[in-house]
Amino acid sequence: MKQREFGKTARSVSEVGFGAWAIGGTWGEVSHADAKQALHAALDAGITFIDTADVYGDGRSEKIIAEVLRERGDASPFIATKAGRRLSPHVASGYNAQNLNAFVDRSRENLQRETLDLVQLHCPPTEVYYQPEVFGILDEMVAAGKIRAYGVSVEKIEEGLKAIEYPNVSSVQIIYNLFRQRPAALFFREAQKRKVSIIARVPLASGLLTGKMRADTAFSADDHRAFNRNGEAFDKGETFSGVPFEVALEAVEAIRRYVPGDASMAEFALRWILMEQAVTVVIPGAKNAQQAATNARASTLPALDDETLAALRDIYQTQIAPWVHQRW
Repeated sequence: MKQREFGKTARSVSEVGFGAWAIGGTWGEVSHADAKQALHAALDAGITFIDTADVYGDGRSEKIIAEVLRERGDASPFIATKAGRRLSPHVASGYNAQNLNAFVDRSRENLQRETLDLVQLHCPPTEVYYQPEVFGILDEMVAAGKIRAYGVSVEKIEEGLKAIEYPNVSSVQIIYNLFRQRPAALFFREAQKRKVSIIARVPLASGLLTGKMRADTAFSADDHRAFNRNGEAFDKGETFSGVPFEVALEAVEAIRRYVPGDASMAEFALRWILMEQAVTVVIPGAKNAQQAATNARASTLPALDDETLAALRDIYQTQIAPWVHQRW
């Protein structure tokens, strides 16, 4: 597993991480045993970066991570969690010292860690990025020893560009995949100038880029791929990267022609992301051990050639960009 430097933290992490949303909830049923086995498999494969959030299963994801690390006697993985989405209503005024400290203290308890490696504001309202006092609260948490570093998870490039103006922002988590290529045009370069790490989330477009879905694929009622296709519960861009399902399936078939015979489409899609040097870590989710092991193998694939990269760019420009490029 290859390593990349994590921005301003003086630490290195595996370039493929473990996205722990699926083991928390809203991805259909994932048993406690399967969730643990997925995480064990990821760690066995050399993954050292785990991304979670306090709202993933209302703490379930964080607690499973703590349980697995306790079983392994392993305190070394870099754990990133998020705070803010427990607010109801989810409004900018809720991002105050009392609430943020309560959220962070709850995550410290769930994860059984005195100091959290990284806390990210969890896709807050855009207004929050224009409030320096919020980032001052996070600075105070660092000084108090509650967190080592902080970052943001964003919906829009505009939000990422504003966030990196704050000198102590260590990372930005943003959707970046074959269906969401716009961040590489400007944002990545600006982040690199400031030594801000990029965490690439939703890398498989909610599973579309595994190549396993069909027009008649059914999702359970508690799976966001069933109930959030039009943004009914949260931002539409989080589900299938905001691309209409049928449009995305056609693009997947176009991409499939370029996947080498010794790789799965998931591995190929992750390797495409890792071609971008501005990306520090990509965080695919996994609902079982096999998926976790497959994701990790992306780090071992050879680099994609220029002809393949050009073809993939053309598929995006002609089939996908009209639906998403200017929205996020």
